[in-house]
Amino acid sequence: MRLTVVGCTGSMAGPDGAASSYLLEADDAAGRTWRLLLDCGSGAFGPLQRLVEPTTIDAVGVTHMHPDHYADLCGLYVYLRYHPMLGTAATGCARPLEVRGPAGAGAKVAATFGLGAEEDFECMTFSAWDATAWQVGPLRVEAFRVEHPVEAFALRVTGPSDVEPGREVTVVYSGDTDECDGIVEAARDADLLLVEAAFVEGRDEPRGIHLTGARAGSVATRAGARRVVLTHLQPWTDEQAVLAEARTTFAGPTDLARPAAVHTV
Repeated sequence: MRLTVVGCTGSMAGPDGAASSYLLEADDAAGRTWRLLLDCGSGAFGPLQRLVEPTTIDAVGVTHMHPDHYADLCGLYVYLRYHPMLGTAATGCARPLEVRGPAGAGAKVAATFGLGAEEDFECMTFSAWDATAWQVGPLRVEAFRVEHPVEAFALRVTGPSDVEPGREVTVVYSGDTDECDGIVEAARDADLLLVEAAFVEGRDEPRGIHLTGARAGSVATRAGARRVVLTHLQPWTDEQAVLAEARTTFAGPTDLARPAAVHTV
């Protein structure tokens, strides 16, 4: 699997990048590349177009319905529907893009864009996370409920390794969460844990919203994750301070997410 950071700024788009969005790619046994987009937050659709032709995305998984995680689904919809050569208005809709998220996600995106109902999207279909695994080509996606002010999920994706052919590996994306049993369960033995660390110890007191660097490292240690990439840092946060916090509670390789960075697993 290959994880490309589309946008990684927390809570909003920042001066140097978009909000949360990550592209996972994996090749099946026949050599066909499958593309799963994890979140499509504010500002993300711009850089996404530099990374991939949007009509080649196979599915989108949305962790929760805050704008910094879903708002640019509206831009993706416009591209898929109205591109003069590639859009469904010109070509028909042979393969609607499947979007999976919290219950009611389609209605919320439709309201954001100004459509009457999610069925009006035509080129997108929406379904809700449940207890069953979601298969996207060679990728198996499992959703775990986590702690955030709205219904939110961490996503555990298992698929073929790019580094060790024949081996299955796991990438886990925390979405937004505080430390809880759900994120630890999702991250169990993850080869790569992409984990939010929006808060800073001693600065941000509220609980039940976000992780700090120290709590993100604690989650990784409790779960036995092998490698950590910290993400969702707001524009006003000292990223090196968050990285230093995480390294006090997790002994493994720990990096900061960067726009356009590629992590191969």
